[in-house]
Amino acid sequence: MGSVEVEENLPAEVRQQRTHEYLNERGFVRVRELSDRFGVSTVTARNDLDVLEQRRLVQRVHGGAMPVNRSRGEQSFEVVATQRTDEKTRIARAAADLVSTGESILVDVGTTAAAFASQLVGRRDLGELNVITNGISIALALEAAHPRFSIVVTGGTLRPKQHSLVDPLAGSFLKTLSVDTVFLGCNGIHPSAGITNINLPEANVKRAMIEASQRCVVMADSSKIGTRALASVCTIDDVDVVVTDSDVRDADVDWLKERGVDVIVA
Repeated sequence: MGSVEVEENLPAEVRQQRTHEYLNERGFVRVRELSDRFGVSTVTARNDLDVLEQRRLVQRVHGGAMPVNRSRGEQSFEVVATQRTDEKTRIARAAADLVSTGESILVDVGTTAAAFASQLVGRRDLGELNVITNGISIALALEAAHPRFSIVVTGGTLRPKQHSLVDPLAGSFLKTLSVDTVFLGCNGIHPSAGITNINLPEANVKRAMIEASQRCVVMADSSKIGTRALASVCTIDDVDVVVTDSDVRDADVDWLKERGVDVIVA
């Protein structure tokens, strides 16, 4: 990583404008990142985000903020792939450590799932692994591990934005399976709303994946915990493990554990 460009001693209004521009460029920023960038305390950085939120320019999430225009709509795989890359790599590595030789697993779509696939390929100790996915990008990432891995794509209707395959066909195929573990992505983890996703077609496939699996592992960065999206996937009680990053709040870890979920902080 390169050195952080510091813009110190800016008037509050200018600093808030620069913060908004930086958010739009990055898609997500952490409070401490803003503190370092503008040479201010974390309290001042939070206050700047509060002002922008009051103006309906950002959405506050745990650990930082997202621009309102991005948080309300689905972004493409390529755009999301540039966001929170370090966190996704750590989450993916920890999730890949949960996989054993000879298992059958389902792998969901998304950029964290793609990072997970790359980590699986790097596990040279793994063999005789059956991997089923509805993600074209995921299958391509896993191809490097053939023939150690047997890779199956569900089939279905293509959603170009996420390079995913959905109903018809995807769900009916999943109903024929019984696998060890599903590794799932999502857009929100909420105490009452459960696991949620931003679009309905993929939420339907995620539900079918959970029903076909003995264990459900959700891979989600800390910004998604405590938030909810449009489509319900499952309840918290359907989740066995949540793998997240070190920015997760202690309170969020506590309520997940109280609900019987194992939490792995990467």
